[in-house]
Amino acid sequence: MGAAEVEAVWRIESARIVAALARLTGDFELAEDAAQEAVAEALVAWPLDPPANPAGWLMATARRRAIDAIRRRTALQDRYALLAADPAAGPALDEEVDPDRIDDDILALMFVSCHPVLSPEARVALTLRVVGGLSSEEIARAFLVPVPTVQARITRGKKTIAAAGVPFELPPVAERRERLGGVLSVLYVIFTEGSTATSGDRLVRPDLAYEAIRLARTLAALQPDEPEVHGLLALCELTAARFPARTGPDGSPILLEDQDRRRWDFSAIRRGLAALAKASTRGLGPYGLQAAIAATHASAPSVGETDWDRIVVLYEALGRVAPSPVVELNRAVAVAMASGPAQALAIVDELIASDRLSGSHLVPTVRGELLARLGRRQEARAELELAARLCANQRERSVLLRKAAALG
Repeated sequence: MGAAEVEAVWRIESARIVAALARLTGDFELAEDAAQEAVAEALVAWPLDPPANPAGWLMATARRRAIDAIRRRTALQDRYALLAADPAAGPALDEEVDPDRIDDDILALMFVSCHPVLSPEARVALTLRVVGGLSSEEIARAFLVPVPTVQARITRGKKTIAAAGVPFELPPVAERRERLGGVLSVLYVIFTEGSTATSGDRLVRPDLAYEAIRLARTLAALQPDEPEVHGLLALCELTAARFPARTGPDGSPILLEDQDRRRWDFSAIRRGLAALAKASTRGLGPYGLQAAIAATHASAPSVGETDWDRIVVLYEALGRVAPSPVVELNRAVAVAMASGPAQALAIVDELIASDRLSGSHLVPTVRGELLARLGRRQEARAELELAARLCANQRERSVLLRKAAALG
């Protein structure tokens, strides 16, 4: 059993192991360190003597590592004695570990790693590390930041949690509902970066997006009565369904109107629609409304046959429950398709006047498209060239420059 097998087991089991150890020791950093030490030991031991129960081996080894660490902390002798004497504290080496079992421990782990005491960047890094099981190198590669930056965020996050005395437990139901939005926003940031990378030479980072979907599925299983959890899962599934058709063989972007919809992932669409149905039980929230927009696209045979009037209505509803300049800009795009570019241009110009998306390449991108449709070619070219200068993603920038050049 080699490194790839160890990594596969770790990716599946890491959240459960770290969560159980954190609950037992009350020490978030110790739990993660002990789990990582168990993986390092597995890389040496498993090729020589493959365990019959890899997940149980990792849990038992990590637990022993945690006990050893606590043993060295004289101030924690009482806690160590309790942990070492408790036969129910964790699975023994030969104990069966049900791979389909999902504990409240994992839900608690999500709430701790997304605690509001942390910075947004630390929440993302810590969630991907301790809940997703990604290495610092994988997180750095996904977000195009140096590995030391990721490591510093994770270290600071653990220290902040310890200094704030954040308990490793599920918050009370009322507080859990208040903090759920923070957990969802972290998963949304992770998925959004995977869906359309903010910088670099790749439009889509599918590994990161699919990790967000995996975490969203876990959260939906743990919180089945929360509509917005299903709404986020639906949004992710329906958006990811278009990934196979979004880029060409060389990685170049393919615009929605040019995509071969036969290449869309119809299994993902079915999963997304099922999640959307669950999200609709008590009225749609912000994620559910975005999922409904994605579902309207997914059910249309072409751009021209899309129900743009419905999309406009959905964006209007989204603007009421979660107003933002990006929502307004997307509404303008839908209005252009439903009612023509002139009406949409007025919405975009109002956004510019309010200076709510200053510095973003999205505004000149949309404005350039609208001006081109209105026949104002020189103005359109200037806007698209401005958008290209502001865009940090090389793939998107190449599309913008190509469109600008086509306008003469």
